[in-house]
Amino acid sequence: MKVALLSESPADEAAVKVLVEAVLGEPIQQVHPALRARGWPNVAQVLPAIIRHLHFNTAAEGLVVVVDSDDSTVHTEAHEAPDYFHPQCRLCQLRAVYRQTMKKLPARKAAGVPAKVLRCVGVAVPAVEAWYLCGRDDTVSEAAWLAGQESGRPPYTRKELKARVYGTERPTLPHEIECALREVRRHRRDTRRLEADFPGGFGSLVRDLRAWRRPPAAPA
Repeated sequence: MKVALLSESPADEAAVKVLVEAVLGEPIQQVHPALRARGWPNVAQVLPAIIRHLHFNTAAEGLVVVVDSDDSTVHTEAHEAPDYFHPQCRLCQLRAVYRQTMKKLPARKAAGVPAKVLRCVGVAVPAVEAWYLCGRDDTVSEAAWLAGQESGRPPYTRKELKARVYGTERPTLPHEIECALREVRRHRRDTRRLEADFPGGFGSLVRDLRAWRRPPAAPA
């Protein structure tokens, strides 16, 4: 399957590729967008141009977008209600950008590709390093972060998560990629722990990807 990835750094994209393949149950052929993003809000800013480029100039079947939530509103089940939109939720914002951009595009007619680029959005709470710690640090989860937001006492900081994953708050890019891949590869055969601990941000990504799966071919 031909898939484009958009995230906040090359290390994030390397890890997201492993997770996407784990959920789909097959390797992907990565399509590289014409633009790259570095951090939020740059991802949201370049997303419309990337969607248009993939739609008109590539055979990409889907686009996966993953960002950190930082201190924004965490996506919850309540946000999944029809026509619901939370202006401070990054997952809701990215879905809206995708939806508004796609409305202006004609259907693709090339054989073997969907009429429009398939959407997949995930948001790591509060940062992608929380996903990396899943399964080896039980104090890190969406529920813990939500409880901290409600009480005004965060259970950890984003800097602390980085230190736990990389051994430093300022890793080099090669070290960041090495550590990220080591952690996500633990989930290649089973992503259920990530889905359970991060139901809003990772769970949404999984639901989008599972909706991509093609129906089985009819018997000859």
